Amino acid sequence: MIRVALLAFTSRPHAIQGAIDAAVFLTHRGAEVYVATDLAAVFPADVLARCSVVAETQFEKFADMVITFGGDGTLLAAARLLIGSDVPIMGVNVGNLGFLAEFPVAQLDEALAVVLSGEYRIVDRTTLTTRVDGDDIYAVNEVLLEKATQSRMIAIRAFVNEHHVADYRADGVIVTTPTGSTAYSLSAGGPIIAPSAHALCLTPISPHTLTLRPLIVQDTSDIRFELPFADMEANLVADGRIVGTIRTGDVVHIRKSEHMVKLVKRADSTYYDLLREKLLWSADATRKT
Repeated sequence: MIRVALLAFTSRPHAIQGAIDAAVFLTHRGAEVYVATDLAAVFPADVLARCSVVAETQFEKFADMVITFGGDGTLLAAARLLIGSDVPIMGVNVGNLGFLAEFPVAQLDEALAVVLSGEYRIVDRTTLTTRVDGDDIYAVNEVLLEKATQSRMIAIRAFVNEHHVADYRADGVIVTTPTGSTAYSLSAGGPIIAPSAHALCLTPISPHTLTLRPLIVQDTSDIRFELPFADMEANLVADGRIVGTIRTGDVVHIRKSEHMVKLVKRADSTYYDLLREKLLWSADATRKT
């Protein structure tokens, strides 16, 4: 029988309740359920008695699948934990959009029945890597340099495979995967990139030169950022988390990681179905309701 680990954004009551409902549903049908430590602290005693409590960092050892309850941020947190493993992640959305966490909590029983029947597909998604203080940092959506202060723009010198691309005078520059192309990059004017495309995109944030536009490059490229002028400082951000501070003289390399993240998707839908559903892609504005 399948072994499922549950992770939830515990600041949201609906996320906690979704995880509780999932634990009841799955354990009643013979599945082994593992609950993250912080989530276990808010579980009813009778439900918790049917589950095992493990640290999130141990999910890879015990689970065949991880189900997250929250939004895309909760799923991304699980992805960071599972980098380098083959454990797939299923995201249950309890918020508004939920582009990565595409299973709505309102249809939880249906989604869990899919898990038990195995009638789902698993897709591999590209991740990025960079190094900070000797440590590898991974991201599913994007890695970016952004200004460290609200009042001052920065200049970022960008190279692709040692070729000088541009000096961006902007609030920052995003390097996005196809998965992240519908996240921050999209709001900054970047293109939507199909997940099957072997591409990355450099998207400037509020550039001060109108001729600077998003640039798509092969995902085998080595992207290098520098701060070319004295006394400059920028935040290095991975999937919304500040992971380092970059100063003049520092060099940042961003590459496609050797690791993929496995996501659970509906067997009967495609990426383009998701675009239409979540982003109202090609919606008919003339249709009367």
